[in-house]
Amino acid sequence: MTLRVTSGMTSSVVLADIQNASAKVAALQQKLSSGKELTSASDNPYAVSRALQLRNDLVSNQQYQRNVSDATSWHSVTDSTLGHISDYVLRARDLVLQGANETNGPGGRSAIVAELTQMVDSIKSEANTQIAGRYIFAGSSTTTKPYALGASDTYAGNTDTIKREIGPGVQIDLNEAGSAVIGDSTAGLLKSLRDAITHLNAGDTASLQTTDLTSLSSAQDAVINIRAQVGARQTRLDTATSRLQEVEETQTGLLSKTEDADMAKTYVDFSTQQAVYQAALKAGSQIVQSSLLDFLR
Repeated sequence: MTLRVTSGMTSSVVLADIQNASAKVAALQQKLSSGKELTSASDNPYAVSRALQLRNDLVSNQQYQRNVSDATSWHSVTDSTLGHISDYVLRARDLVLQGANETNGPGGRSAIVAELTQMVDSIKSEANTQIAGRYIFAGSSTTTKPYALGASDTYAGNTDTIKREIGPGVQIDLNEAGSAVIGDSTAGLLKSLRDAITHLNAGDTASLQTTDLTSLSSAQDAVINIRAQVGARQTRLDTATSRLQEVEETQTGLLSKTEDADMAKTYVDFSTQQAVYQAALKAGSQIVQSSLLDFLR
């Protein structure tokens, strides 16, 4: 049995070939305009899945970098503030030593009391330092002012620790509680200063020479230790910054290799397919034209 090829069948085949060539040209045009090898999930399901995962990893990495940057800023301000408080403590020890000198009369001790009283407010002002509107020594109560200036040395914050995630499952402490740094009316640096002021007013040089100097030395040690911890965390943050930047560079490179088109190859393919499409149009017009003439005969 002989299969008869009709003009309709010929026209359908020609049209299908032209449409196929046109679709390939359009796909290559899209690659050239977007610069991407993957324009739809059907292009390469595995590669598309891989690209999506890399993009998610990249987004996470960039969030970690923002967290590290936030923590770095916080630690930088904290370290600077602790430095100022440490300077005040050193000055306070010098003043207490002067006040403990029995040759210092009531007038001299009054001047020292006035300076120490001002110093208490200055230290509390340092403990009220903010970054981006958040109190850095208030624990997790970052909108609460830790200390009020004046006679009350009550700590209004809490001792909760704020953390930042700087890697998958890796967190770092962000803050120090003001009560651990300068204390309050019951313990720490503020109580030591208030006690020294009381003993100066009373002319109690014995307490100034012993208890007050010892408590101020302990308060200074506490500030130094906290500052050392902040410095250690800052070093860790610097290392995390370098590591995250290296990982981002690697992820970006892998993503580019996965989804970016080889522009030179794509341009050659486009030129070739464009020629194929034009040839198909020309051949198709001749075939269809001949079929119509045969039909008219």
